[in-house]
Amino acid sequence: MSKDHIKQLIERHLPEAGLVQTALEGVQIFRVTQGVPCVPAVYEPTVVAIVSGVKEAILDGQRHAYDESQYMLCPMTMPVEAGTPQASPENPLIGVVISLDPRVMRELALEMENVAGLIRKPDGAAPQGLSLAGWDTSFTQALLRLLELMDNPADAAVLGAGRLRELYYAVLKGEAGAAAKRAFGVGNEIARTIDYLSPRLKEQVTIDDMASQVSMSRAVFHRRFKEATRMSPIQFVKSMRLNNAAMKIARGMNVSEAAWEVGYTSSSQFSREFKRMYGQSPRQWSQEAQASMGMM
Repeated sequence: MSKDHIKQLIERHLPEAGLVQTALEGVQIFRVTQGVPCVPAVYEPTVVAIVSGVKEAILDGQRHAYDESQYMLCPMTMPVEAGTPQASPENPLIGVVISLDPRVMRELALEMENVAGLIRKPDGAAPQGLSLAGWDTSFTQALLRLLELMDNPADAAVLGAGRLRELYYAVLKGEAGAAAKRAFGVGNEIARTIDYLSPRLKEQVTIDDMASQVSMSRAVFHRRFKEATRMSPIQFVKSMRLNNAAMKIARGMNVSEAAWEVGYTSSSQFSREFKRMYGQSPRQWSQEAQASMGMM
């Protein structure tokens, strides 16, 4: 019944298709009523919970499809392809996107790591870029309590931060908790590297620069990074640049400006790498993609 109540809350606040920022900071609800193919996107640290329909995300060729039986955790900024190919007016995609505050997640992860027996100590494995987890009782109840605040902005202002913290805690305790802990707790070097890299796409950041940020050797850093993201550091940087450029172009920015914004100084190199990744030239993408960007 709790999940049904969550769906009713979202439908009441969003009866038509759209993406809406709620009175709760970092919490958005969405309804998609037409199929959108998977297109380039950049996920920030996020939890996405679906109460109707199916959503898809592709990371380095691996497809993740999830519905109301699972929620998706993205604990690090990641270049992906995302879409809603199965959405329709008869079977809309309905759900909620919750941004994760890295500071609060780190505080919780570290607190939990200091409590004997609550969460195992770091096992040395790298965090996963995307994880799916079943809705357990703690997550479902925490999400319901959070979304009930949409009915009263005053309650949202006073209680919102506490209810978000409760939801974060439920994620850390749930099936995706190990991945979340690796990204936000002890041993979160790869997540910290991505935090360092993301605002510096226009700069020529080398593998040595990234490795030095977390005091790793080049070889160890390269291995750990690929375990976490399924991509080498160089592939990751390229995907981040091209995905960001594709999103900018689809939103109307001209090709040359988009290339420059993500660090390309050679338009011919940008066009070659863009076509190699997406199978279309930037100009073809500009013509075809704007109508299909929609909800990520």
